[in-house]
Amino acid sequence: MDLFDTPITGPDLDVTLHRQLLGATEAERAFQELLATIPWRQEDIVMFGTATPQPRLTSWIGDPEAVYTYSGLTMQPEAWSPPLLAIKAAVEEFAGVAFNSLLANLYRNGQDGMGWHADDERELGPTPVIGSLSFGAARKFQLRRRDNHREKRELVLASGDLLVMSGRTQTFWQHQVPKTSRPVGPRINLTFRQIVPKR
Repeated sequence: MDLFDTPITGPDLDVTLHRQLLGATEAERAFQELLATIPWRQEDIVMFGTATPQPRLTSWIGDPEAVYTYSGLTMQPEAWSPPLLAIKAAVEEFAGVAFNSLLANLYRNGQDGMGWHADDERELGPTPVIGSLSFGAARKFQLRRRDNHREKRELVLASGDLLVMSGRTQTFWQHQVPKTSRPVGPRINLTFRQIVPKR
């Protein structure tokens, strides 16, 4: 562990924040390239039986067999680009696992966010490892226990920061990127995953 690594501690919480996996210049270059080249779209998700546009833009990228379903939405993967493959290799080195897929999120401003949820879909397996790399504007990232919402952790993820969630985190904790009324620029978040193909 180096000086930029911070473990986020709590019962059944296995999270490490790697500050500045990418330096400022490299992160800004990657942000501009990803903003221009990822095929962004705004999908509808099903919430309480109603289709609602997601409050952000997304893109599902990965190996051909990495089909992913969440919130009533089944996503077929876009192909990896060379820049994303290079970023994936760097994230895999820190996370210690090989990823076959990526959910890219574009938060256009403070009115875009992601509500409380866990990455606990069956395709991810019982103890998934999620490597989450941020670019662009810094945003709050919050965690809370499923069985005790008063127990929370809050971080600010800046451009170039890598957050790795593993172990039983997704079973016992939820996380979110809350909306904010303050002026904030766009942010890209790449969340690398390992999809277990259906048999």
